[in-house]
Amino acid sequence: MAAAPEAIPPLPPGGGDVFGRDGTRTPSRRVWVPEWPVALEFNGLAYAVMMATPVDLTDFTTGFALSEGLITTAAQVIDIAIAEVDAGWIIRATLAGLDAARLGERVRARVAESSCGLCGIENLETIARPLPPVAVHQRITPSAIFTALAALRGAQALGAATGAAHAAGFADAAGTITCLREDVGRHNAMDKLIGAMARAGEAMDGGFILSTARCSYEIVEKAVKAGATTLVTISLPTAMAVARARAAGLSLWVLAREDSVTLAHDGGA
Repeated sequence: MAAAPEAIPPLPPGGGDVFGRDGTRTPSRRVWVPEWPVALEFNGLAYAVMMATPVDLTDFTTGFALSEGLITTAAQVIDIAIAEVDAGWIIRATLAGLDAARLGERVRARVAESSCGLCGIENLETIARPLPPVAVHQRITPSAIFTALAALRGAQALGAATGAAHAAGFADAAGTITCLREDVGRHNAMDKLIGAMARAGEAMDGGFILSTARCSYEIVEKAVKAGATTLVTISLPTAMAVARARAAGLSLWVLAREDSVTLAHDGGA
């Protein structure tokens, strides 16, 4: 069983008056979701700076390295040192079996990426690269999705406190959520979930990932690379997300609501 998420650190109170259409003005006390720069260093090389919520950073680092293809198992993470600094957080990780030249090439590629995440012919070719085929699996039932959705809000501690955090969870075939991670960033929440499951040695087949994120191609690719067979999202997918899911054989359920869910691609046996 994956470890429980780290406790949320004390959150500073926010503020801001609420203005009504009728001209009323009401003081409001809110809690803002934490968002800080998190610098990731692998084997001594600065790799990326992500805007993230600084909880479950060990899970995040492991899942990020897996999603990036720097490692293939959590056991390759030899050491992780996490330090809070004035400007944010620094994570220094040592990864086994990582070729220094290949790491350097990947660092240079990331530097060349634009804010949209894609820039240049090399990155276009990377996006077009086939995903690994999804394992043969049974179709999950809509009732399992509804069960997981009903439990999702109660499982989101950071979301309940701030109203502004994404969640990614794993549910078994019956819809019981067995692991859940949160972050201000949708990709980060997925990486945290992937890292938590990998560190616990738990496979992602036999159940499904439930994500509050917009269903873009990146969320599909992270799910496939993590070994998931089914992905459920609360929003509609992009055309590329469906195409990538179809090509890999990933079952994709979208627009998940309390009373309905849409099957975008059926990859089940």
